[in-house]
Amino acid sequence: MLTLLHRSAATWTVLGLASGLFYREFTKANGVSGGTQLAVTHTHALTLGTLTLLVLMALTAALGISDRRFRWGVIVWQAGLGVTFGAMLVKGSLQVLGRSAADSPALAGVAGLGHMTLTAAFVLLFLGLGASLGNLAQERRPDATPSSSS
Repeated sequence: MLTLLHRSAATWTVLGLASGLFYREFTKANGVSGGTQLAVTHTHALTLGTLTLLVLMALTAALGISDRRFRWGVIVWQAGLGVTFGAMLVKGSLQVLGRSAADSPALAGVAGLGHMTLTAAFVLLFLGLGASLGNLAQERRPDATPSSSS
């Protein structure tokens, strides 16, 4: 699990930095000063991808999380973020190019699906985290009835 989180965080870092570079160069080449969806793709990738996964990695290491719902939460999180990030890149690029398709309801629907997937991932992550905290508390609890031999 730690390897998955590490590699995923590194991947989102690369995507975040690359999308920031793409934003700068693409808008400059097309004479657009900003104000598009493309302007926030790098911050979304770095915050929701890199930072979130690094926090989850620290929680996993500190608490020994091994719940399958948590693992699925990480996978679903990345799928939802990938869809959301992709929709932002497409919409932002269309906005820079001045295309009316940037306001397409279909594109908004895809972004909405990405956000719904992120919401489902939150549920899975919290369920897995809660189960792991319950197990940790159980392990640390002293026996309520000490055994005595007379």
